[in-house]
Amino acid sequence: MKKIIAFIAAIFFASFSHAQISETKYDSALAKKLNADDYGMKNYVFVILKSGSNTSEDKEVKDSVFKGHLKNIQRLANIHKLIVAGPFGENTGDFRGLFILNMGSIDEAKKLLETGPAIKASYLKPELYPWYGSAALQEVSGSRRIKTAKKSILTF
Repeated sequence: MKKIIAFIAAIFFASFSHAQISETKYDSALAKKLNADDYGMKNYVFVILKSGSNTSEDKEVKDSVFKGHLKNIQRLANIHKLIVAGPFGENTGDFRGLFILNMGSIDEAKKLLETGPAIKASYLKPELYPWYGSAALQEVSGSRRIKTAKKSILTF
């Protein structure tokens, strides 16, 4: 599990290493706005969504639950609690997706995740980890909202 999280983090940070390098000055106003510490970092909650205990194959119910799941993702993004979300491809670890939540408390994150229809219905089971990352990550998704298609291309 630690290897997978380290691998995901390495890929994430590697994507930023190819950005154009320019000299920047510390922006204390931005750091304050983003609740950054002296290093420009802050605490988040990294969530791995795995298959839950509900193995029902009722297509109508499942479609309804996952439609609600996508709406909940949009809601969490709109209230600035969800920074990153996305599904995993086929894998042997039973990983379904990930969230990076804009909060520093695992307990707070658990309460927030309990509002999700797919988690409530036990189709998905979250594993939560404290994660320390760049406060500027919020700016990457801050001006955009997660768009969901009318028909999901994901198979649940």
